[in-house]
Amino acid sequence: MLPGALRVPIVQAPLAGGASTPALTAAVVRAGGFGFVAAGYRTPGGLHDDISATRELLAHEPFGVNVFVPGHATARPRYQRYIDALRDEAGRQGVELGEPRFEDDAWEAKLALLEEEPVAAVSFTFGCPPADVVARLQAAGSSVWVTVTDVAEAQGAAQAGADALIVQGIEAGGHRASFVDADGAGDYGLLALLQLVGAHVDLPLVASGAIASGAALAAVLSAGAQAAQIGTAFMRCPEAGTAPAHRAALAGDAPTRLTRAFTGRQARGIVNRFLREHSADAPLAYPEIHHVTAPLRAAGRAAGDADMINLWAGQAHELAREAPAAEVVAALAAEARVRLDAARRALDRS
Repeated sequence: MLPGALRVPIVQAPLAGGASTPALTAAVVRAGGFGFVAAGYRTPGGLHDDISATRELLAHEPFGVNVFVPGHATARPRYQRYIDALRDEAGRQGVELGEPRFEDDAWEAKLALLEEEPVAAVSFTFGCPPADVVARLQAAGSSVWVTVTDVAEAQGAAQAGADALIVQGIEAGGHRASFVDADGAGDYGLLALLQLVGAHVDLPLVASGAIASGAALAAVLSAGAQAAQIGTAFMRCPEAGTAPAHRAALAGDAPTRLTRAFTGRQARGIVNRFLREHSADAPLAYPEIHHVTAPLRAAGRAAGDADMINLWAGQAHELAREAPAAEVVAALAAEARVRLDAARRALDRS
């Protein structure tokens, strides 16, 4: 499945970490878009169950799976001071901090599963898989999409044999997809990045980053994308697994910021107390810090405390609608048509 084959040029972002559900993926697909099941943070068995549940809901309609590309371990002395600084926070919440550890998110087992049970598309985040992995998945019948945040990453993905690129702007909610998590990496607004990648790489492009209205969908289609990958705008849908406190925060107008405080990797979330107090000291150490803060975040979700959880969101989160996913898809597409028609009339007058 390539973006140009979609009935509606909308792709549901994978939303790893809780919001992703088979019901959300299936609802977007049935509405004419394309949906991704999140492999990130799932065990191979859990991923198998999610794929099976999505297949049952969709019969033979196509969908995809998103996989995290593993990084490298970080030496404990680089983040021990941060762990020590979080102990008071853990004491106030009545929980023990998690044990920092590096793991590859069951990379090989998930690849093997996707070869045995192929889906229409496999997308990758946090890096580009080696060319042999791309070829293996293509041989199984999947198209391969790679998420990129600058031109060099796009060129590398093209050289590895990718079928399509997800172009992620700095506005996007959740984790930055940059191959290397460095300050300033992929620091491009979405429209600028679409133009630059399109000028250097001849592959289908899917735009990602704060697309929460029909106007934004029309803009990225006009800028060269074949579809828009949308995440935050689906997180208030009843089919999403978004925590109640997170849902409430999305409806507000609080600003967002990039932070490593929750996971040790840059991600955009709504500003809350935890983000404000801990971002300055947070180290680059993913997934080690993700495991350290997991009990804190779980306690926050259980208590409905929005100041303790990672409120991942794009910059336009306040535009997210509380409506079924099919209604969101239909409304975005209808609004985009109106905007594109208006733009065409404006050009016709020139």
